[in-house]
Amino acid sequence: MPQNFHKKIAHYAHIVNNFDQNAILFHNDTITLNKKYKIGKITVHSGKFYLYSYLDAKDFYIDLEDLHGANEGDLILARVIFNPRGRLKVKVALMIEKNLEQLLVIFQNGSFITVKNGNHIHLDHNINPKEGEIYLIDKEECKYFGHINDPMVDEKISLYLYKEEYRLDHYDTKNIDSQISFENRIDLTHLDFCTIDPIGAKDHDDAIYYDPMNSILYVAIADVSHYVKIGTKLDEEAKRRAFSAYFPSHVLPMLPFVLSSDLCSLKPNQLRYAYVCKMEIDTQKLIVKKSEFIEAVIESKNNFSYEMVDEMIETNTLSVNLQALLDLTQQIRKQRLIHGYDFRNDEFRLILDNNEKLIGVNPEHSTISHQLVEECMLLANQESAKKIGNFGIFRVHDEPDMKKIDKLIEDLANIGILIKKKKDIHTTILAIQKEAARFGVEKEVDKLIIKAQQQAHYSSHIGAHFGLGFSHYSHFTSPIRRYSDLTLHRILKTKKVPEDIDDICEKISSTERQIAQMVWDLEGRKYVRWAKEHLHEKLSATITDVGDHIQCELNEPWSGLSFRLINHQGEKLYSKIDVELLEADLISKKITGKLVN
Repeated sequence: MPQNFHKKIAHYAHIVNNFDQNAILFHNDTITLNKKYKIGKITVHSGKFYLYSYLDAKDFYIDLEDLHGANEGDLILARVIFNPRGRLKVKVALMIEKNLEQLLVIFQNGSFITVKNGNHIHLDHNINPKEGEIYLIDKEECKYFGHINDPMVDEKISLYLYKEEYRLDHYDTKNIDSQISFENRIDLTHLDFCTIDPIGAKDHDDAIYYDPMNSILYVAIADVSHYVKIGTKLDEEAKRRAFSAYFPSHVLPMLPFVLSSDLCSLKPNQLRYAYVCKMEIDTQKLIVKKSEFIEAVIESKNNFSYEMVDEMIETNTLSVNLQALLDLTQQIRKQRLIHGYDFRNDEFRLILDNNEKLIGVNPEHSTISHQLVEECMLLANQESAKKIGNFGIFRVHDEPDMKKIDKLIEDLANIGILIKKKKDIHTTILAIQKEAARFGVEKEVDKLIIKAQQQAHYSSHIGAHFGLGFSHYSHFTSPIRRYSDLTLHRILKTKKVPEDIDDICEKISSTERQIAQMVWDLEGRKYVRWAKEHLHEKLSATITDVGDHIQCELNEPWSGLSFRLINHQGEKLYSKIDVELLEADLISKKITGKLVN
């Protein structure tokens, strides 16, 4: 129950009791609510509306037609609908207090509906809207926001829906000192560091160098904590953002561009402050024998793309140092996967034109060059976690719930992949992957395995990382784009853990989830725009879910576009089918299609 709830309800009791004098009863400073009613705020989960009842501390479902103009965040009195055959539901009886937060609405088919959840609402503002116009409204004003037919409005919509529009504000960067000094720094400029990044990357936050003669690996990370001091406005803004947000066509960085793309970017042939994890490797046991963290100045000698490194690997033209590092990391990777996992889960990068319309989808595959960099970063992340002991900031990935593994085994049995539970979850998952490979559905099954797992999060207390198979793990390697890494650098340097470390962990964990949902929202709308222009065309798809609804995904070159199939002829999960898209809605982001011969 919210703080001062009784006082709030007492304040509004006359409103409620004018509606029904028997709704709220007061006796000896206690509140009794008539059993016919519930009081609380409206919440939305997975597109469905609920009343969170303050006195019951639980959710009650509300049908769309029973909202009667109420919306998410509104404080309401709801009437109970007794349904002996199903779950208890409620309907809005009285608006007690309107949520005064800004609301994004669109005028569609003669009425206003909310962009977030498609709820019909009544507006008192004196406007003359046209079909498809979007408005940002609050209690006092109504501002024109854009038109739904304009692809340029998509990013603004996603930012406002997830309350991340402040990311468009400019940082104050007047007091950032760009001079590089060697004072109190180790000079590592003689080492041949290089960066390996995607083509076109502007923020090079990590560089590597391997000394094969002494088996020493250096992982140099941009020293963001030198520029972003605790308690400054710059720090508060970075903490607020918590992560960089990566949209298909550009990035909204956690840090100002003067840092993320310049002073903290390890550009070739330029002096840069770096925080370096220096690791002495036992090349026989494939473990780190000794490590230390160094505040240094480095000068990267080369900036490679992953594609360049892959080509050099193919043509045997890698430098001696990089070839030695490649050989070492491949051995380390092989040993790591004894306890961890290799999930085949390609990501898709949406390609947009200058008008923000979807023109292509680029699958991003993990290659040997990606693995080389990944293993170096994983080693540094582990060593940093070990240095801070049992209390600090850790990346924790809990073991999956056994019920989800049981459900996974059941789903696989429906498509002929028969697996019995093994002695533990790790062995069971490896057996599932082996059997999936035999059926030629490795990627598809890996997606199911990932869905069955817990979500990784940040914690102030040490915990294992199930997916990687590590007992100690944290995020050290990307302080340009993650506040967690910046926090870890400070702990390593000062040996002090922030007093509010639990709040920091909770904030960045929730922000990480919110940013992911925001990006999915934007990408979903881009896919819908493409679908609207390709309705009734014959397309190739794969069935990806046969639960309550049949879900499909288009095959290449439009991978990632998911839709609901309205007809079904008994095809199994992962069947390849020909389809025709029928409808695509830009508000709900739902696409429907049908099976065609």
